[in-house]
Amino acid sequence: MLSANHVAIVGGGFSGTLLAINLLRHGAVRVTLIERRGDRFGRGLAYGAAQHDHILNVRAANMSALPDEPGHFADWLRTRAAGQDASFATRQTYGLYLRDLLEAAKAAAGARLRLVEAEAVDLRVSDGAATVRLATGAQVKADIAVLAPGNLPPHALPAFAGIAHPTYADDPWALGLADGLGPEDQVLLLGTGLTAVDCALSFDTAGFAGPIVAVSRRGLLPRAHAPAQAAPGLSERPNGSASALVRRVRARADAVGWRAAVDELRPFTQDMWRAADASDRARFLRHLRPYWDVHRHRIAPAVADRLAGMRAAGRLEIAAAKVMEARPDGARIAVALRSRGSDAVAWRHFARVVNCTGPLGDLGRTRDQLLRALASQSAIRPDSLAIGIDVDRQCRAIGAGGEARDRLRVVGPMTRGAHWEIVAVPDIRRQVWTLARDISNAHWVEAAGL
Repeated sequence: MLSANHVAIVGGGFSGTLLAINLLRHGAVRVTLIERRGDRFGRGLAYGAAQHDHILNVRAANMSALPDEPGHFADWLRTRAAGQDASFATRQTYGLYLRDLLEAAKAAAGARLRLVEAEAVDLRVSDGAATVRLATGAQVKADIAVLAPGNLPPHALPAFAGIAHPTYADDPWALGLADGLGPEDQVLLLGTGLTAVDCALSFDTAGFAGPIVAVSRRGLLPRAHAPAQAAPGLSERPNGSASALVRRVRARADAVGWRAAVDELRPFTQDMWRAADASDRARFLRHLRPYWDVHRHRIAPAVADRLAGMRAAGRLEIAAAKVMEARPDGARIAVALRSRGSDAVAWRHFARVVNCTGPLGDLGRTRDQLLRALASQSAIRPDSLAIGIDVDRQCRAIGAGGEARDRLRVVGPMTRGAHWEIVAVPDIRRQVWTLARDISNAHWVEAAGL
């Protein structure tokens, strides 16, 4: 039986923190939580870098971090954040909630929980242990190591590869993006998804009055939530090809509305993904993913209203176009855009360009030192679609030779290749809850001598 007395978790954001909390709740294991930035413990990038007007994309009623207490966040919100919108809280507020959970767990666990502020740069797994090496030179030796890298930073579009210019920003969450800009300047956001939405709001809040252009190949903007309503629900998992599923969702949308038609798939999406063969998964990613994303991952009505106001005022343009070329031009960057369905290329000049293409999934292109080290050791490998790290249903990392590693687990969005729907709080909390129970049960079985 696998020994699991001590678990080292690399990554102190939502996934890693919640796994630590559940391990401490479920068993007597010791946990070491490792995070390169101390101010990100419990919050990670998603909630640690959020600005005050960034609003959650999921209603507070569905944002409990604890699967066995579905009203936990809503209750916390009422008692700890009076005056906060009870429907859609801010991401900063949610970060405070997660930090409160971590502090409570630390107080209850005492020496069983250790927080280490350091960057993990290497990890070695042997038959009986997993050893994490830190940038400080120190080592953390545990029985199991869990990678919780969260969402990796976006990768530069080919047209911007190698461009080092003060106008270009790789980090859409950086402060001061609007500094020095005037109303005559133009801003280009590379992407039209949730990251671009947040970035556009940040420019608006900062007082930038010039035009913002958000561009993606299809020019799709996330749809808005409607007033809360329960989805009708399905009695069994839908079967068939991706095209058959599209026909089914369209038919259901006519009957119950498109939001309900999408939401009623929620309990089955992971099983549907696992049941699909490699060609169906690839076709989904190539043709349907952009449409799925904007209908499945929605924005709060207040956010949709702000965007609509910006568009009506001519301050926000959503463009369906491809970036063909980019080059520095004095204090600006000149960008060649080809509109969808057209062969014509138009050059435009921007005083700020921000990469909002969304998180990187391709392990082969990551700059993360630890992930690169593990890949070079053949301890981990990309999934077959190159959208994350290959894992099995028990979150065990799959090595280059196809072997599942009991002592090396992976949780969070980088397991999307195996689970697909693993980016939102409801999905991740279920994943880490299950893994924590598996590890804790292993501990208790061994402790009992069984």
